[in-house]
Amino acid sequence: MTGSRRSRSQAMSESGTPGAYFAHMHADHDDPWRLADRWYEHRKHALTVAALPRPVYRSAFEPGCSVGVLSGLLAARCQALLSCDREKRAVAQARQRLADQPHVCVERRVLPEDWPQGSFDLIVLYELMYYFTSVVAADVLDRAVHALEPGGTLVLVHWRRVVADHVRSADAVHQQVRAHPALVRIAAHAEPDFLLDVLIRPDQPATPAARLSVA
Repeated sequence: MTGSRRSRSQAMSESGTPGAYFAHMHADHDDPWRLADRWYEHRKHALTVAALPRPVYRSAFEPGCSVGVLSGLLAARCQALLSCDREKRAVAQARQRLADQPHVCVERRVLPEDWPQGSFDLIVLYELMYYFTSVVAADVLDRAVHALEPGGTLVLVHWRRVVADHVRSADAVHQQVRAHPALVRIAAHAEPDFLLDVLIRPDQPATPAARLSVA
């Protein structure tokens, strides 16, 4: 296993972790990260949802939804939820899990090129951004900011431990997002295992310098 992980890491593409990694993870497992049965995941999901500053959101986007476990919790706080993943098997699992919730749509999309049209008042980037290089992550982040309605919420959650197939660390990812001039961080939770940040896009940029940056 160590050798196969090393060879996949050496094959990092210019955009980040190659698609073959995700295909490999889903090839023999319905839930390769055990999102549905691990207490650690249940607790992290609960903390993520508890950190949302609004009781209800009009329209949410959750890229990288995997098998849809967090999606089910987000669905209870959203009037409409678009979840997506790049892996067909993950999309099928998520659709099955969320079949009784007609306000949830699960699609196959590959970011950043398949970023959806429209605007959202909630975007959740959960265990996703460390698969991208800093350049591609900046593209994804800009798309998220432009799609986020004024006053909308951006939630960022990432595992902090070293993983060979992650292009970047959670700390580097969160520092990049916190530095975006159009976002203001309103809540943060840090543990040795993961980081959770809640940011908003204010109705007006927070500082004069930020106003110039987004003009």
